[in-house]
Amino acid sequence: MTSRLLSNRSILSFALATVVAASATNAAWAQTAKAVSPVIKINQAAATDPIETTALRGSLSMLSGSGGNITVLAGKQGKLLVDAGIAVSRPRVEAALDALGKTPIKYVINTHYHWDHTDGNTWVSEGGAKILATQGTVRRVSEVTHVAYWDFTFQPLPKRAIPTEVLKADKTLHFEGQTVEVRLLDPSHTDTDLYVFFKEANVASLGDLFWNGVYPFIDNEHGGGIDGMIKADDAILARLDDNVIIVPGHGPVGSKKQLKDFRDMLAGIRDKVVAMKKAGKSLDEVIAAKPTAEYDAIYGHFVIAPDFFTRIVYEGVK
Repeated sequence: MTSRLLSNRSILSFALATVVAASATNAAWAQTAKAVSPVIKINQAAATDPIETTALRGSLSMLSGSGGNITVLAGKQGKLLVDAGIAVSRPRVEAALDALGKTPIKYVINTHYHWDHTDGNTWVSEGGAKILATQGTVRRVSEVTHVAYWDFTFQPLPKRAIPTEVLKADKTLHFEGQTVEVRLLDPSHTDTDLYVFFKEANVASLGDLFWNGVYPFIDNEHGGGIDGMIKADDAILARLDDNVIIVPGHGPVGSKKQLKDFRDMLAGIRDKVVAMKKAGKSLDEVIAAKPTAEYDAIYGHFVIAPDFFTRIVYEGVK
């Protein structure tokens, strides 16, 4: 791993690494998760960790350090955010936003329902920002949701933090000189996903459809699955050119090549796990076979440990 990747890793990357690195088996993960939910560790870190700002193109920037990465389009009219991070990061996120201009937040687009991308809705909504999301995101943040992988039960967001514009189809906004294309997807990372493309800047914000340089979490419990992730990334790759700048859900700013490499890693591991599962291998046997081995040097250093990612794939394929 490069020092740049390590310096840009998100709160989620750091905190999950401390929890899942020991999860060599399904039982080990369960025992660890019951001791301390990664959500608690992530929130504790988000309460104090600094926010790093990375310039993209034009008036677009990426903020990292509050759970998922936040894309910011800033200008005279105001600001548009893709994702809102974790609420306890508010003072540092506000300071980073103010450094980009003292204009108010006008729009927030949630890429999916996970709390490290939506929890900040609670405070950004105070200024009257319009929040956009898929129907699935609106449903999930409006109800009690338990994520067994994280051993944590999320309470509904306050009413004001629930997205006010429910997207049932692709939508285009025009804001601060950018054509902002909001593109919906079939179930992939979750059953609530979308991504955002800034046409003139040629910048794409993919949420957790892309984790740059690390194994991803895939929410099998809530409509996600590795097949859906691969299908979604194929569809995105077909629409992006080689000069695009990509904001991942976690990790540093990426390129189309890095997204393609990520997609190929998903497919390579999926194919190995499917073959062993069809041959009757148990989860423990598949983990012991190390189907991620050829990719671990790049993707296996933190966030989701190789054995735990194998479990996610095994449980997510038919």
